[in-house]
Amino acid sequence: MSTPSEPSLSGTSLLSRVPVVPVVVVDDLAHAVPVARALVAGGLPVIELTLRTPVALDAIRAIASEVPEILIGAGTIVTPGQAKEARDAGAQFLVSPGSTPTLLGAMADTGLPFLPGTATVSEVLAVLEAGYNELKFFPAEASGGAAFLKSIAAPVPAARFCPTGGITAASAASYLALPNVGCVGGSWLTPADALATGDWDRVARLAREAAALR
Repeated sequence: MSTPSEPSLSGTSLLSRVPVVPVVVVDDLAHAVPVARALVAGGLPVIELTLRTPVALDAIRAIASEVPEILIGAGTIVTPGQAKEARDAGAQFLVSPGSTPTLLGAMADTGLPFLPGTATVSEVLAVLEAGYNELKFFPAEASGGAAFLKSIAAPVPAARFCPTGGITAASAASYLALPNVGCVGGSWLTPADALATGDWDRVARLAREAAALR
């Protein structure tokens, strides 16, 4: 049996890899590897693990070491130090909920691909001016949702988005139909009760459904 090769973003946009990027919060380190394996089994070999819990960096290390077939990213990057810590833990891409010049510089300094967060037209323009055209739109539903992204597609055609925040299995398709959306971020793939009970079959099923969205 061959060993799966480690995924790479070389030559491939993160926004083009999968229709839904699972956004995962891990409270128990023991759940990190099983949830990653369940997502791979469901056809979504990408994970954005948020830095919202004390075990997040250790979870990234575990997944990077034990599930090499998944592309592991670190989300909720809000300080320059977190960007470096995530890279050192094995993250292969970074995602921030918002953007400042300092944070953009710190994420760029890691050498990793990243999705800087934006929520307004002015923020989008600022990030475009800094040289980045693949962005996170967050919090998507609270910031105008698919209607907002549709309205700025023509005046700001250079920007391409991964909207995240409040998106569900039912609403994901409305985002994915937009010309300026490459993928969406979704936390519905890894419900807290499924992680708590170790229902990895359910996670894999939800991943399969999400992978089939496009």
